[in-house]
Amino acid sequence: MAKKPEPKFYQKLKKRNPEYFEALDALGEAVRRAGPLDNKIAHLIQLAAAAATRSEGAVHSHVRRALEAGASPDEIRHALILLTSTIGFPNFVAAMSWAEDLLGK
Repeated sequence: MAKKPEPKFYQKLKKRNPEYFEALDALGEAVRRAGPLDNKIAHLIQLAAAAATRSEGAVHSHVRRALEAGASPDEIRHALILLTSTIGFPNFVAAMSWAEDLLGK
């Protein structure tokens, strides 16, 4: 799957603070390499955390990254629906609507 461009606001922040974003990217890579989970599973876990904290931007980011790591749209939807009893139905619906911003295309 071709890598999609980062959102314009994110690009603007990254350009304004390059050292910060290099460090942030390095941290993300380091924690993904720190254990046995593959990138797909790691991004599905991070997607769940993004949904739990109601972070629309992070949901978009981890849906995009999970797709790039080989997750199917159905796996992403399942990862989110699994959260219903933990984060509640309204939070699940919000996260699913954000995910569908990318999956519905």
